[in-house]
Amino acid sequence: MSDDKNEFDFQIIAKLNNKKKKTLGRAGVFNTPHGEIFTPAFATVGTKADVKGVNIEQLDSLGSQIFLANTYHLYFSPGPKILKKAGGLHSFSGWKKPMMTDSGGFQAFSLGAAFGENISKIAKDDSGFKQTGLNKTKGGVCSSCDMPITKKMAKITEDGVEFRSYKNGSKHFFSPEKSIQIQHDLGADILFAFDECTSPQATYQYQKEAMDRTHRWAKRSLEEHKKLEKKKDSSVKKQALFGIVQGGRYDDLRKTSAEFIGSLDFDGFGIGGSFDKDDMDQVVAIVNEKLPENKPRHLLGIGEPIDLFMGVENGVDFFDCVAPTRMARHGSLHTENGRINITNARFKDDFSPIDKKCGCYTCKNYTRAYVNHLLREKEMLGMSLASIHNLYFVVNLVKKIRESVIDNLFFEFKKDFLNKYYKKKNSVKE
Repeated sequence: MSDDKNEFDFQIIAKLNNKKKKTLGRAGVFNTPHGEIFTPAFATVGTKADVKGVNIEQLDSLGSQIFLANTYHLYFSPGPKILKKAGGLHSFSGWKKPMMTDSGGFQAFSLGAAFGENISKIAKDDSGFKQTGLNKTKGGVCSSCDMPITKKMAKITEDGVEFRSYKNGSKHFFSPEKSIQIQHDLGADILFAFDECTSPQATYQYQKEAMDRTHRWAKRSLEEHKKLEKKKDSSVKKQALFGIVQGGRYDDLRKTSAEFIGSLDFDGFGIGGSFDKDDMDQVVAIVNEKLPENKPRHLLGIGEPIDLFMGVENGVDFFDCVAPTRMARHGSLHTENGRINITNARFKDDFSPIDKKCGCYTCKNYTRAYVNHLLREKEMLGMSLASIHNLYFVVNLVKKIRESVIDNLFFEFKKDFLNKYYKKKNSVKE
């Protein structure tokens, strides 16, 4: 869509090869006004233009290439007017590398259908951090900001979504056009079209209704984006818009959605909505077989190690997920031998690093015993050190996966890593 064809150019530099089965995996480079992104890549999630307890220098040093902020929350504070006056998210936050903003569509799910129901967008999710509803009457916790909320706060209509502020309950309306307008004011390099993220418990009929609505919203989002891009003067950086594929776990709906969204003039694509853990790989493969090969694909809200390998193998270029930092704040940490709960008593006098082979700042300077002590005492430093470690682990795992694609060692690396991480000897095959 950009007048400059190289502005958001995506180059594939290596493809995954396997004689035993068809694969869609690739490694590439995506150009943005704030630099290149080497894909596959994991986008660090900073809901309110910050990653809790981790500053931008630390994010940069742990290898983060791209930062994803939340349109819904930034709309309420500090607000798009202030962010536009500040010069956009880059100037406001100090982050110099590429940035993404979501559309606010996920909040239609997390504050609507999912609220108080103790469900995530993935059925049979094994991450341990689902939507945490207290009960259906008293309320729960916002899945993207950990703020307590007391009632369903999103209502979907054909024109858009009526939200209530998680701060004071005031009513606000997001249409596709308004979502794009807000995202333009935020100034990220990559924006997402407004969509409806559905519950994995939704019926086939509702998934189809939501998919068709998402398609109509996609066209409206694209029209508004093009209109705003044309109004920009030469001093304002271009922005890319990704369309989102929906359809739940239904193969026919996913094919239909991928074909429709893929036919539109987007700069890239997101794979959104609900999944079932048992067949997520099949759904992702179906979608990416239909989407244009020469544009990047983002699997939204996915960050479990086994799912990162699955995504890359099936043609995913970008990932994002709040899990690394949310897990860290609760003491759940990644190691090459699987997750550990660092707050357990057995780590009180363990003076070794969290992971002996990890190169992160935390593992180089602090012990399990110290992080155990900090988190038990609810010290902010403990949450920060734990978050740095988990982000380093996931960001660099995806980097290693990329290198394995380029070196044609993906399947060997996948087998070795997953067997060790999940402690199931010979359980993962090529």
